[in-house]
Formats: sequence, structure tokens, C-alpha cells
Amino acid sequence: MTTADRFRAAVDNRDLAALDDLFTEDVRLYSPVKFTPFEGKPEVLGLFGVLLRTFEDFRYTGDYTGTAQTSSDGAPAPSAVLLFRATAGGKEIHGIDLLHFGDDGRIKEFTVMVRPQSAVHALGQAVLAGLIADGLVPAPAGQ
Repeated sequence: MTTADRFRAAVDNRDLAALDDLFTEDVRLYSPVKFTPFEGKPEVLGLFGVLLRTFEDFRYTGDYTGTAQTSSDGAPAPSAVLLFRATAGGKEIHGIDLLHFGDDGRIKEFTVMVRPQSAVHALGQAVLAGLIADGLVPAPAGQ
């Protein structure tokens, strides 16, 4: 079973412990709801805890494998694209998870892309609320 297959199974089973084994310590996750990446395994796993609670009816619908340049160093790396559909905040989301693998086969970089824009906005609000609730980011001033 490939790392992408194990990742998909962990997400399908909402298994954070299984996800922990799949990420490098310095993993970077590029999200559509935040300009800078989530960096490091603790931050990325914290985000996944929120995502697994936020998405409704999440399902992978396809996959592709190959090689692509990473954002962090521009080096080509083995990669997989997992296509998904879900609902968040009442909005239907179409998206992809782009995974880049390190030399040890674990996920070193992760990029999420979703559409349409209204779904990105709904997802961003739901994820922010979850990150605040979990103490992973401070609440905005005045709240």
C-alpha cells in the first residue's frame, strides 16, 4: 500500500494517529484559507483534527500519481493528487489534495485547492472557528 493509499484510508477512517505516521516532522501544508503554510507535524495534525470535524460527506473521487516540483525547494518529488468532494458550511466543495513525498516516502508537503470561491469562504470560516476552539490560533481582538 502506498503512502497516498494509507493517507486516504486514514482520512476515510478519521484516524489522526495513522496520519501522524505519514508526515515528516517538518511537513508544510498550503491551505486555501491561509496565505502562509501550516508548518511542522504538530500544527498540521492540529489542522487535520479541525478538518476531519468540519467536512461533511467527505469522499475521495479519484487519484493521479507522478512527479512535481515542491513549493518549498522547487525540487521534483514523487507526488500524488487525490480528488475529493465534501460539504462545509452548507456549501458543496470540489477539491484536490496534492501530496509530495520525501526520500523516506512520508508526506513532506501538502497543498489543498478547492472551488468554488463561496465554498472556500465557508470552509475558511469553519476552519478558523475550529482552530480558535482548539486553541491553535488566538481569537481575533474584540471577541
